[in-house]
Amino acid sequence: MNEILIDTGPLVAYLDRSDRDHMWAKDAFKQLVRPLLTCEAVIAEALFLLRRGGIDPDGLLCLISRGLVVPDFSLATEIGAIHQLMKTYRNIPMSLADACLVRMAEIHEHSKVMTLDSDFVVYRKSRRKVIPLLRPER
Repeated sequence: MNEILIDTGPLVAYLDRSDRDHMWAKDAFKQLVRPLLTCEAVIAEALFLLRRGGIDPDGLLCLISRGLVVPDFSLATEIGAIHQLMKTYRNIPMSLADACLVRMAEIHEHSKVMTLDSDFVVYRKSRRKVIPLLRPER
């Protein structure tokens, strides 16, 4: 399967019309036919940023309740791998959400990460494999 793993940035951009990447996110969402997979850490970050920006979090919660964005990760099960990733990339430093997405990219071998975060150019899955990305051209 070619799953799309969604990061915080595109979720916020999609829901925040004032975000510079809103049109890109809106167009990207229109082209997707499968649910977007993510983790609770991404959802928590996105809810925080939306609320901080004065954006009602109901939009994100509705995307989840409608099954368009699906939290599909168990931190409890994957804590060893997450801990190792965060140690490996401590110089960046790697957030919990980023570590979860990198681990999800390892689990979902043929996935792409939809992100605005340039750190994903540096991150590697399985220590040396480039993570395919879906992001705006800059």
